[in-house]
This record gives sequence, C-alpha cells and structure tokens, in this order.
Amino acid sequence: MSNSLYVVRNYRPSDFEDYVKLNIEVENPEPGGRCRSPQVISDNLRRPNYSPEQDLFVAETAGKVVGFMNVTPELNIRRVILDCLVHPEHRRKGLAKKLLGYATRRAKELKVKVVHINIRQDNMVAKKVLSRLGFRVVRRILELRRSLFEIRLPDATDNTYLYHHLQPGEEDKLTQIQNRCFTGTWGYNPNTIEDVIYYINLSHRSPEDIVLICEGDKPIGYCWTEINCEAEAAKSEKKGCIYMLGVDPDYRGRGIGKIALLAGLSYLKSKGVRVVELTVDSENEAACALYHSVGFKLWTNSLWYEKAID
Repeated sequence: MSNSLYVVRNYRPSDFEDYVKLNIEVENPEPGGRCRSPQVISDNLRRPNYSPEQDLFVAETAGKVVGFMNVTPELNIRRVILDCLVHPEHRRKGLAKKLLGYATRRAKELKVKVVHINIRQDNMVAKKVLSRLGFRVVRRILELRRSLFEIRLPDATDNTYLYHHLQPGEEDKLTQIQNRCFTGTWGYNPNTIEDVIYYINLSHRSPEDIVLICEGDKPIGYCWTEINCEAEAAKSEKKGCIYMLGVDPDYRGRGIGKIALLAGLSYLKSKGVRVVELTVDSENEAACALYHSVGFKLWTNSLWYEKAID
C-alpha cells in the first residue's frame, strides 16, 4: 500500500474508540510497560496544557486509524515530546516520516526549540528511522526493577525526619518541593499546582500514593509511587513503580532519599505489589547508587532522541 493511500489529519473526539483499539492492539503483543486501558487513555487526553484536537495526529486508510503521533508541549523548557505508534501491518510505508512532518509543523507553531522522543534501546527499527530523520541520542535512561519480598518499613521513631502520606490541601507543598528538587535538571518541565492536582487525581492514582518527608512542618523530600491499573495487574503479578523521588537541594547527603524510597516501597508492598520498577537518568550517579543500594537491578534501557527545530 503506497503512502498516498494514507491520510494524516487532526484527531477528532469521534476517533476515541479507534484510538483506544490501536493502542491496545499494538501494546498487547509489544508490551512497553504503559497502561493502555480506555480510562487511562481518556485521562491522558484531558491533561493540562494539551489539546488532542491540535496536538494529536492520526493516520488512517480506508476509514481505519492505523497510526498516530502525539505531541506533548512542555513550553516552560521549550520542547515537545513525541509519541508515535503505527500498526505493524502498516509499517515501512513512510507513515512515521509523514506523521513527523505534521508534528514538526505543530512544534514550530508552539515556538519550541527541540523535539524529543523516547524509545526502548532494543527497538532497532525505530533507532534507524530516527537517525535517518536527523535525530541524535542525548540521554540514556536505566530501567530498574526489584522484588518487594524483603522490604521493611523504616521506623519513623528512629529518624530525625518524620513522614506522612499527602493530605488534601497539601498539593501546593508537593508542587513547591517537586520544583525545588528538579527545576534545572535535564528534561524537567516545572509544574503548576493545577498540573499536580490533575496528576494526583487520575483514575489510577491517589494522594495516598505520595509520601512527604518533613522537618517539622516543612517538606524536604518525597516519594511518589504508582500502582499498575487493575486490568494490567490481573494479567500477571501486581506491579508498581517509583514515579518520582526527590530531596530538597539544601538537605541532600543526609540519607533522606533512602528514607523516602523505603517508605514508598513499603507502602507499595502493603498494597499487594510484588515487583517495583523505576527509571533513572544514567548520568545521575547519586540516584543510581541509592537505587542499587536497596537492591534494584538493571532490567533494560531506553534512549531519548533529540532534534532541533529550525
């Protein structure tokens, strides 16, 4: 089938069922660790600072959606993140390049400087396509995993710093500590309180998933955990992840990161999670050392590719 038989256009709300079907069909035989339930996909389309009608492009042929390109704007750091998926039966037909053209035009409209895309290191086809399209590798991300059989909750009475789960009304505290921990690090787009409230209240998340480490009333670190959606967990052992872990720059080097991490892992264990996964920048030596110290092992890698917008 030639490229000319494919139509690329903006997403329409009426595409939702076909969009979900494509996600699920492709992700099932090619698991990527992402939850693709209809509810999670719907949540994702409603995230702040994003318009599916402007930022999502679909490729169709004979009235069937066979591919898409998602453009996530992160305007504070002047980049967009791309997420491209093409049905296996329609690959090697130039669709990725065609979709990228639409994404590039959208990126120029948004006046960003670069586009980024993340792929698994073993995805040889995508690596060749991205290199051919002018992308270069700028970051390697380690994906780590460990079992929770031997995790024990740290005794709060033995620590100088106390911790508690996020309470309603503390969203501003989480926003502040998160931005203090990560603003200026590679790839971090500073959050607003609206962003944080949205992500806390997604269908598969809860404020309870977040542990705040405090000195008195002041948050100085946190561990944000996540539990796989039930539909995914039912297919195999229940999994969770460390979504984010941060320590206030003024308090680093005092063991707070380990306290937060162990509290988060113990929480996941209490929820029946058996295996925990996380991602860490390969250049973040302190974080890598912390995760290895509590038993995380390398599972796989992913690569961030970058292309400048002319």
